[in-house]
Amino acid sequence: MKPLLPLVFIAFTAMSAIAQDAIQDPVDSLILDGTATNLNEFLWIKRPLIVFADTPADPRYVEQMGYITERLDFLDERDVVVLTDTDPAARSELRKALRPRGFSLVLVGKDGVIYLRKPAPWRVREITRSIDKLPMRQQELRDHTGGS
Repeated sequence: MKPLLPLVFIAFTAMSAIAQDAIQDPVDSLILDGTATNLNEFLWIKRPLIVFADTPADPRYVEQMGYITERLDFLDERDVVVLTDTDPAARSELRKALRPRGFSLVLVGKDGVIYLRKPAPWRVREITRSIDKLPMRQQELRDHTGGS
């Protein structure tokens, strides 16, 4: 019986590791590095919310990411994906397309249209209110509730 106990322990820890990998962290799936991302990847699928800063230590960036991580569930309900870009030297496609200066918060709709540009952090409540006013979001809400 004793030789079997270590084998059972090893099997249990291996299964735990596999199960842990299978459970994806919501932060990992909603917050992505924007330096290697193309907005066309999200066209008609997600609403990109891009957070630009010149450095990850920018107090406005830290504040904005704090707001976002506190309320990821509200953003997920609205099909938002958060893209971050804190390296101006990398000259990412997002930076070339959106041309931020310092800190910038940009909301792009599922249709690829820029709906919001802000030079200061916004709380998720303000962001979601702006999203809920978008025509496509209004249509999604009507379709979901079965209204006309």
